[in-house]
Amino acid sequence: MSKVKTSFFCQNCGTQYSKWQGQCNACKEWNTIAEEIIQKQEKTAWKSEPSSTSKAPKPLKINEIDSAQEIRMDTTDGELNRVLGGGIVPGSLTLLGGEPGIGKSTLLLQISLKLPYKTLYVSGEESQKQIKMRAERITPSSENCYILTETKTQNIFKQIEAIQPEIVIIDSIQTLHTDYIESTAGSISQIRETTAELIKFAKETNIPVILIGHITKDGNIAGPKILEHMVDTVLQFEGDRNHIYRILRSLKNRFGSTSELGIYEMLGSGLREVSNPSEILISHKDEELSGTAIATTLEGMRPLMIEIQSLVSTAVYGTPQRSTTGYNAKRLNMILAVLEKRAGFRLGAKDVFLNVTGGISVDDPAIDLAVVAAILSSNEDIPVGKGFCFAGEVGLSGEIRPVNRVDQRIQEAEKLGFDTIFVSKYNKIALKNTGIKIELVAKIEDVASILFG
Repeated sequence: MSKVKTSFFCQNCGTQYSKWQGQCNACKEWNTIAEEIIQKQEKTAWKSEPSSTSKAPKPLKINEIDSAQEIRMDTTDGELNRVLGGGIVPGSLTLLGGEPGIGKSTLLLQISLKLPYKTLYVSGEESQKQIKMRAERITPSSENCYILTETKTQNIFKQIEAIQPEIVIIDSIQTLHTDYIESTAGSISQIRETTAELIKFAKETNIPVILIGHITKDGNIAGPKILEHMVDTVLQFEGDRNHIYRILRSLKNRFGSTSELGIYEMLGSGLREVSNPSEILISHKDEELSGTAIATTLEGMRPLMIEIQSLVSTAVYGTPQRSTTGYNAKRLNMILAVLEKRAGFRLGAKDVFLNVTGGISVDDPAIDLAVVAAILSSNEDIPVGKGFCFAGEVGLSGEIRPVNRVDQRIQEAEKLGFDTIFVSKYNKIALKNTGIKIELVAKIEDVASILFG
């Protein structure tokens, strides 16, 4: 081995420096720069068999390139297939991140037990007995799933050559280390090198690899940012551990859309796919209560019906409180100002609390109208009818602005049994002979007069 070379890396963002300094210039964090050994041997961990007939690639005209549809591997999980864009692409590298205890390992173990392909599940965090105990809780048995407890990449590749799996799952990338980098597991150098070895393996063998990645306190994938650039797909597993619902999002996808979303319910026997999310996002109650309104929103191509809850009460202290859960607090302040200035509702001296049920966060401006309805309902203490739902954006002049893909929202509301949907009169609606009444409104006053007389 040649002379040892070292460099300094920020443990937060991965920026490299030639000497130590107290603050990272890139992410502005203090005391995150550490020295790491970067010299490695000339050989690589994964070597493909040399081929005497291999030729260097030549440039092709774009219209000469074969555009045949990529064959995908079915994961037998409808929600994961939806987020990935139809299944796992052979030779791809997928990175799954999420909070500790959110269910990342449970999700991938559950999928590996159900896959019709030979799967190697490599764990650097749990023993084989621990994984066996979890597997027995999830599903009775599986003939295709192999469990390996190992952290050194050289040993992992030896077992891969012996077993010849069709899919490899690594739990987690921060626990792996290679002999060719002399630094601790989880360091910037080790994460970069072990990921590079796995990418070389996946591309040369056409075997897909799924990695689990830890996240920082800020919610970002731990390690260098280049890790997310190197992989083909980055998935985020979200949710509150106090709630039983989990949301799977795609942050990056080279083989499909990043706007899709999958929803799971955490049970004692594993994760259950939720094919109709509205069933968990709308509470079922016998009596009508004020301060509740139903909004139609879109997550990717999927329409959702969510419940907006509001509580308006007289401010006990001098400064009224404005508190939101799952909704942008600045947007709530804007809507309250519009109600005060344009519609004449005196809310300046009242506390306003807003909650999106189900523990999810929504950025869709189309739920503004439901927020307005919930606030006015609580303020007047008059419940909104059970059969009413809303889809509209509120402008600064108090007008109801049109929203995108309104036809899809109307169809979802009709499918779930709602009687009336409030939309902007400026929306162009192509649907004919719908079973749901479409109430066209132009201003906030129009909505208030229909709901509360």
